[in-house]
Amino acid sequence: MNKIYLDYAATTPVDPKVLEKMLPYFSKNYGNSMSVHSFGQEALEAVDNARAEVAKFLGSSASEIIFTSGSTESNNLVVKGSIRSYNSIARKDGARPHIITTKFEHHCVLDACKYAEKDGIAEITYVLPNKEGIVSTKDIENAIRPNTILVSVMYVNNEIGTVQPIAEIGKMLKKINAERLEKKLGHISFHTDATQAINYFNCKVDEIGVDLLSMSAHKIYGPKGVGILYFRKGTPIKRIQDGGDQEYKMRAGTLNVPGIIGLGEAVSAISNQKPAISKIKSLRDYLIKRVLKEIPKSYLNGSAEKRSPNNANFRFDNVEGEGLILSLDLDGIAASTGSACSSGALEPSHVLLSLGLKHEQAHGSLRITLGKYTTKKEIDILIVKLKEIVKRLRSISGSVLKDYYLTNK
Repeated sequence: MNKIYLDYAATTPVDPKVLEKMLPYFSKNYGNSMSVHSFGQEALEAVDNARAEVAKFLGSSASEIIFTSGSTESNNLVVKGSIRSYNSIARKDGARPHIITTKFEHHCVLDACKYAEKDGIAEITYVLPNKEGIVSTKDIENAIRPNTILVSVMYVNNEIGTVQPIAEIGKMLKKINAERLEKKLGHISFHTDATQAINYFNCKVDEIGVDLLSMSAHKIYGPKGVGILYFRKGTPIKRIQDGGDQEYKMRAGTLNVPGIIGLGEAVSAISNQKPAISKIKSLRDYLIKRVLKEIPKSYLNGSAEKRSPNNANFRFDNVEGEGLILSLDLDGIAASTGSACSSGALEPSHVLLSLGLKHEQAHGSLRITLGKYTTKKEIDILIVKLKEIVKRLRSISGSVLKDYYLTNK
């Protein structure tokens, strides 16, 4: 049985060219980039080249790129490092720092905020998206307080693929910060988790107006375990990982040289992906049209227009998401009910609940995410299997409900 992979938002296969670039740094060029001898300097040069490649892509200075283990670490550094920086300064008013984020961020942002809130070291405002899965710039603005230090809004939602108005929020915050400067209030840093956006949208940091940006290599056909935090010079953040002086004293630990090389190569390939993106979007639209037309009581979660080219997130009445995923897997098709990080949880998607869906609706979701290797034939096979599985699961669901009511009559 030929397997079909339709979970590109969870991870992507490493591009052969990326792997080829990485391989020498596992064996032949194995030096530690912090070592002063020739082995180390050879590794450092390769790291510097990768850093320059990322900086070029983001339109930043190379010294503003910090290599991390991925977006989860980068996001934790943003939230916790911002709080740590604020709390390191003695304040007469004793005000705690205030952070604004959204109700449907990735768990690494939400959990970092919730623990800070629970520990009493920060105040958090969680802004709700609308039913289309889009956050309002006005709602962000209305949540700002005198003690606000950070706004963190993901660029593209990892579950439903909706695109947030990042440039619009950045423009608003630039104006607010100018006014705060006159009033001698602190600067509000603007962070976006761009993990799902890097492949498809403008991420020039000055153009979208962000101070901080996170990304992971394994979402863009690079290796797992490596990512970056773009860190605009002067942004108030303190390191949260102590040890050596790596990464401009912002992130201690020996660098993952092969991973960094792979990240740099993967980023360099993004500029040549316009034909692939067009193909992916066409396949996504084809998939959405057929599913909504051919499967009764099926719905698209999130905006039909303002969404990533590779994302289609559906829900089906009277169908449980876990059963749907397991059935597809038995037929050799890999998909997801939400983010890969939450795949072990039985709770309904916090993203779908934030849109106002009921628990039973949020339980019946299916996330299909396409990539550059996806074919129309694979989509056609998916639709055939999906129609069969939904019909079967609904018949089972109907029988279970009938038995329940007869037993409890």
